[in-house]
Amino acid sequence: MAAKQALEQPQHQQFALLPKIINGGIAGIIGVTCVFPLDLVKTRLQNQQIGPNGERMYNSMFDCFRKTYAAEGYFGMYRGSGVNILLITPEKAIKLTANDYFRHKLTTKDGKLPISSQMVAGGLAGAFQIIVTTPMELLKIQMQDAGRVAAAAKLAGKSVEKVSATQLATQLLREKGIFGLYKGIGATGLRDVTFSIIYFPLFATLNDLGPRRKDGSGEAVFWCSFLAGLAAGSTAALAVNPFDVVKTRLQAIKKADGEKEFKGISDCITKTLKHEGPTAFFKGGLCRMIVIAPLFGIAQTVYYLGVAENLLGVEKH
Repeated sequence: MAAKQALEQPQHQQFALLPKIINGGIAGIIGVTCVFPLDLVKTRLQNQQIGPNGERMYNSMFDCFRKTYAAEGYFGMYRGSGVNILLITPEKAIKLTANDYFRHKLTTKDGKLPISSQMVAGGLAGAFQIIVTTPMELLKIQMQDAGRVAAAAKLAGKSVEKVSATQLATQLLREKGIFGLYKGIGATGLRDVTFSIIYFPLFATLNDLGPRRKDGSGEAVFWCSFLAGLAAGSTAALAVNPFDVVKTRLQAIKKADGEKEFKGISDCITKTLKHEGPTAFFKGGLCRMIVIAPLFGIAQTVYYLGVAENLLGVEKH
């Protein structure tokens, strides 16, 4: 009996929390720094609404990138990156750590984790992350979309006052309290829970298909984790893009002249379908795939390489 317990012990190793949090933070900062300009383009494409005569500010992802760079320069492509880099550490740390924790807890005594349990773990991770994601996305979207709104106002002979993320957060807290920072939390949860339900099981499945490292750890080789992150990230990103469009539009506080206001998720879906058709829900889809794929490819590579474990001098489990 004692021998049997000794054999089972390694399967239930202690869950190392700190290294996972650090890995999530490092991965988030690197990923966001690399892909933020594309994320800005995605936000502007999703928020622009087609006028009554079919007029629009941006015709494509490349057109948006060109016009934004021409009007606002290199640093204009990073508007809103400060708040994103500041909050991406807790956001990614919560997401990756929560998924790992729930997978750890849901693993059966014989070391197996059914696909249904993987989906539950992913969904719970997505639900936990919206505590940080919602205010981060709300503030980031205002900064990213400010250039588009200002350009539209300029064409109409008007001007828009520039507001920093700090000023906006202070204003929302003063007027609406802490709940002011959680505008669009329902749509954010819909996007992030669904994304995580798809992403994490798919990543684990693809990662298991590749060759293992020769150090005896049983982990996948570098390129396998990276490619699995790319494939799972881009697939999940496209699948939930309609939810992302709804979330982005609901969280946009300032609209350009003539753009519609939305009262909630169902109102946004109904009005978007009526005035722009079903293809509107895939605005910025390619952009989002290009953003999310490397973001999660980098994240999973950092996570699985155990960068934090090396920095802390602890053994990676």
